[in-house]
Amino acid sequence: MLIMYRRYLEILKSYIFGDTESTDDSKETKNEVEESQRCENTELKSETIPDEVRAKWESEQQRLKTNVIDSDADVVKEIRQSSGQPGKGDMRQFYLGGVDISFVKGDNVNACAALVVVSFPSLEVVYEDYEMIKLTAPYVSGFLAFREVDFIVALYRKVQKNDPEHTPDIILVDGNGILHHRQFGLACHLGVLLDIPCIGVAKKLCQVDGLEKDADHTTKIKELKKGGDMFQLIGDSGRCLGMTLRSHDTSTNPIYVSTGHRISLDSATWLVHQCCRYRVPEPVRLADVNSREYLRNNFKPDKLADPADDV
Repeated sequence: MLIMYRRYLEILKSYIFGDTESTDDSKETKNEVEESQRCENTELKSETIPDEVRAKWESEQQRLKTNVIDSDADVVKEIRQSSGQPGKGDMRQFYLGGVDISFVKGDNVNACAALVVVSFPSLEVVYEDYEMIKLTAPYVSGFLAFREVDFIVALYRKVQKNDPEHTPDIILVDGNGILHHRQFGLACHLGVLLDIPCIGVAKKLCQVDGLEKDADHTTKIKELKKGGDMFQLIGDSGRCLGMTLRSHDTSTNPIYVSTGHRISLDSATWLVHQCCRYRVPEPVRLADVNSREYLRNNFKPDKLADPADDV
């Protein structure tokens, strides 16, 4: 009876928090289907907001958008230059941050914000921070930053203050950059606020500016034969908004890379590919997996149902 009860609690935890093992893909080809299903099952439903709030948010995006820089900052140039000179002892150490926010299924308030910092190119974890947070804004499609960015900025300021040596040079975001309804996604918003290079990495295509996950798009994906293969995402406006990247030889589902701030699309795509041991680049993958595990261990629902109550 005790064994059955423990199993019941594990199933209940999985239902509440999602499967924390499915993205740790040493068996990525098999688990890609499970990951896609998990993303669909936990996808947030866009809520409605008053017109005056929407107008205020759009105005703020347009104001900040004027500060976006889509060329490489000096640190990006240094990283690319150093990659061609392995073993050179006088090269400084670079650090990449991955950020993510994990949610409790069916709970619009409680979540976990995560920052994982890895060294580059070794991808070894040098810093990590997870915090339980209470969300104050709803999820509205196209306005993700207004729900999440303040918590991410707080994590960045914390490492900057408490462990400045490991302050990330570049941040990879689980979201989009200019591949966005108004070409100002979470990666742009965060990058401009912090004034550091940011990259958007999404698992699903943001269908804007005429971009669609249609038969033509699916055919192009099938033509990506190995890790590093890619094709541009050019909208009806004629602007290249991002890159569809097959990130790893074993990963058949692509990821979508877009520039956020102070980095070119070429450098962003190159760097993301360098970080991919599996489908999702390590800084973001670890922030995702570990934050969901942190939720499992630290979020306590008010009451877990007791199967004995049903007797």
